Amino acid sequence: MADGNNLYDFTAVDIDGQEAPLSRYQGNVVLVVNLVQLDQRYREQGLRILGFPCNQFGSQEPGTNEEIKEFVAKFGVEFDMFDKIDVNGSGAHPLFVYLKKKLPGFLVNAIKWNFTKFLVDRHGNPVKRYGPKDEPFSIIPEIERLLQESA
Repeated sequence: MADGNNLYDFTAVDIDGQEAPLSRYQGNVVLVVNLVQLDQRYREQGLRILGFPCNQFGSQEPGTNEEIKEFVAKFGVEFDMFDKIDVNGSGAHPLFVYLKKKLPGFLVNAIKWNFTKFLVDRHGNPVKRYGPKDEPFSIIPEIERLLQESA
């Protein structure tokens, strides 16, 4: 289903192979990417970061889910990690089809490289798309604004 009304209409398989309804993040501001520092700084205020490994960009993520789990554990990653997925093409995960539809990229909708980020408000609505070169800390003002809004 790529035509959900918001983030909560989607499910994804987590890194342990379990089906995970994204509705469990309802009421939180959500950033879809993998950024440890922001998770540690804003988790208590209601920020949830969802990491989706993808191997479509220069084969940068060739490992199995177990290898990915071991790798991210070395860096203290505590945010939720999901199964490796495709974000572009005919096999793209429905969540990313939806996010790209709601927040098209510059010139093209395709995700151009790893670390493209999607910020979602507490109501599950995509708010802003950030490119791979956008520094994580440049997102802080928008995250703080969304965290101050009531659920």
